[in-house]
Amino acid sequence: MFSASMFRRAPSGLAPLSRSFTTTRAQNSARMNIIGRLGAEPELVSTSTGRDLVRYVIGTDSGPKDNKKTSWFRVACFDEGPRKDYVLGLPKGSLVHVEADARIDVYDDPNVEGKRASSLNLVQRSIDVLGRPRNEGEAAAMSG
Repeated sequence: MFSASMFRRAPSGLAPLSRSFTTTRAQNSARMNIIGRLGAEPELVSTSTGRDLVRYVIGTDSGPKDNKKTSWFRVACFDEGPRKDYVLGLPKGSLVHVEADARIDVYDDPNVEGKRASSLNLVQRSIDVLGRPRNEGEAAAMSG
């Protein structure tokens, strides 16, 4: 009724595990893709070394419609010139898709002795505007 040939592995159409598209060495990375709305207008800040960067927050909703929870992601952007100006010109409530490098930093909590804390640091690689703010009322609701 059943023969051994029926249970042979079918050849898969998957590509081999080697990276034939590049000659560079594979590297570990952590990236996040976030689609959400800007919770405030992006702001220009300076680091302690005097380097300018743009900071902004993206809000995403999850959960059932009657019990949505908002997660807020802080993103840093080190773009220069017109790209920096573009990000700075985005209004609060804009729907964006951001690809960012992600890193978790662990540090001693300055408020509680002996306690360790962590923070998620996101550095923008790219940003695409998917939509402008819905209206003033909804944009104000995002800021909570």
